[in-house]
Amino acid sequence: MKKALESEGAGVIRRHQSTLIAEIAIAFPVTIALWLGVYYFLPPLGGMAEPLARLVFALKCCSIAILLCFLTGIEAVAHERLRSPAIDPLSGYETRRLTINLRYLQNTLEQLVLFVPGLFALAFYCDDGHSMRAVVATTVVWIATRFAFWIGYHYGSQHRAIGAPGMMQSMLVLLYVCARIGYEIAGPAGAIAPLIIFGCLEAVLVRATKPLSA
Repeated sequence: MKKALESEGAGVIRRHQSTLIAEIAIAFPVTIALWLGVYYFLPPLGGMAEPLARLVFALKCCSIAILLCFLTGIEAVAHERLRSPAIDPLSGYETRRLTINLRYLQNTLEQLVLFVPGLFALAFYCDDGHSMRAVVATTVVWIATRFAFWIGYHYGSQHRAIGAPGMMQSMLVLLYVCARIGYEIAGPAGAIAPLIIFGCLEAVLVRATKPLSA
């Protein structure tokens, strides 16, 4: 009986993993197409010659992203609390929808910590209004993938994977700007150093978080 339950549980995990992988495989090319579409079809931005102007524009993009993706999550939780026993946070009352919205909020807060500094650094390293289109494209993709994550989560926890490209984008932006910073400090070796260090840390994490055998 125990082995049968363990086998069934392993089967559920494998199906969940298969769904995650399949949706990520679909989401990535769609996300790349969206980024490229915004970048190449958006006209160059004016008045972006000075670093301060580019940083101010990045601040505006962050404000839009926070308004649409984070404040809406706060509002979703607040509205449900206002009209249910969850108005008392200590009551223990929590619907599935409320739980998902709370987890979306937590995850979005975590993603913002990656997105915001990366976007500011990306804007700083852009040269002009042409390259600043990358900041707009990155913001649009981040917003779209946040909504994809949120909506998918409500259909099933495994469907939150369609928002994964947003996380990957933030990671790539951070790797890019850290490489630029390293290059400024120590040339090509300095650019490669943070990439190698991050790669090693990632490998350690993959190994360290491997499930233990029963």
